[in-house]
Amino acid sequence: MVTPAPPRSLSGNRVTALRWARILGQLGHRVSVVEEYEGQACDLMVALHARKSARSIERLAEDKPGTPVVLALTGTDLYRDQRPCPMTKLSLELAAAIVVLQPEGLRELPDWARPRARAILQSAEAVRTQPPRRDAFEVALLAHLRPVKDPFRAAMAARLLPAASKVRILHAGAALDPDLAQRARSEQSTNARYRWLGPLPRWQALRVMARSRALVITSRSEGGANVLSEALASGVPVLSSRIPGSTGLLGGDYPGLFAVGDTHGLGSLLERAEKDGEFRTTLTAWCRRLAPLVAPSRERKAWRDLLRECAASGARARRGPRRPRASSS
Repeated sequence: MVTPAPPRSLSGNRVTALRWARILGQLGHRVSVVEEYEGQACDLMVALHARKSARSIERLAEDKPGTPVVLALTGTDLYRDQRPCPMTKLSLELAAAIVVLQPEGLRELPDWARPRARAILQSAEAVRTQPPRRDAFEVALLAHLRPVKDPFRAAMAARLLPAASKVRILHAGAALDPDLAQRARSEQSTNARYRWLGPLPRWQALRVMARSRALVITSRSEGGANVLSEALASGVPVLSSRIPGSTGLLGGDYPGLFAVGDTHGLGSLLERAEKDGEFRTTLTAWCRRLAPLVAPSRERKAWRDLLRECAASGARARRGPRRPRASSS
């Protein structure tokens, strides 16, 4: 499994690679996670990021023709690298199969690549919900401090709420930029409704979500946020920016969506979620109906079926074209 994110990286690509490695291990495969393919023995490659893993994919094709490649497209591949990229095109051409993390990602592919593509939703185990605080309406934000996450949108929206509001934004995530760390500390010191918890271990971050009244996703772009799957698995209602990475799972008519960068829109949703019990019930019921889509057994089956298909296609490729039988006459 090739991922450009190095060991101990906090990036979503590294987290996804390690999670998939566990799933494939559960299916009986031996998996090694590397930053680059350098001739290691393998029967199949799973490569995250079309552009950054292109060199590894090309080398495998040269060294071991017919070895299948499963190309997993990231949010950068789908939504941020808008200009045509020869490396991305090469990866798409060489891949035996293409994986996106939510169905709307399929629309971003060129027509010639779609027949080899499928969506595999990221799964999550349910986290037992905790009793919420009575003296605050806590809303979880689990996102590293990166510009693409629009990490201070929720804090700005909370500033717009009425004085009587008890909304509190609990933000767990590492600051991958020193300037953003300083801004988080400054925001916390001047905004009583915002608290930056820093880089928590995943289990602690999920406990924060489990005790919160809602999860908020403010990203400008996502290939498919695993935290959304974690919220659905745990029955935590979601407020999200209207991006394909969220609507591909929640649906375009989900009532908890706001426009990207819309501070007032998010503020209105936070206020409504706090005051309107019927609205919260609607959001919660909607999210719980989607929980079966992120069941671990579903994702394991999707990967098992995909790898069986790749193994069969790889065997055919290694056999080469069938030779005509000699005449017996």
